[in-house]
Amino acid sequence: MAQKIVTLYIDDLTGEEAEEAQTHTFSLDGVAYEIDLGPDSYEQMLQAFGPFLKAARKTGKVKGPGAARRQAKAGGEDSAKIREWAKEHGYEVSDRGRVPANVREAYEKAH
Repeated sequence: MAQKIVTLYIDDLTGEEAEEAQTHTFSLDGVAYEIDLGPDSYEQMLQAFGPFLKAARKTGKVKGPGAARRQAKAGGEDSAKIREWAKEHGYEVSDRGRVPANVREAYEKAH
């Protein structure tokens, strides 16, 4: 029996398929958020935040639960690769949304 696994990337704002969707993080009033957006939706978010970002003060890079995710992305590792590895190694992960931190950490340790 052959099996074909298809991963669809969905833009959280539009609900539409977006091959180039990426996960973006931001925080507001101490609450961290993640959102998966295609390039057009990300540009829309940047335009909305723009005036506030220009007037704001930078306080440095955010460290915490999302740090491993940012490091993985910076190294070119994307969620699809991590999901594939996790499934091959017995981890239960959903086909979209956030990859659990323990799975990302296990992936990073293995690589």
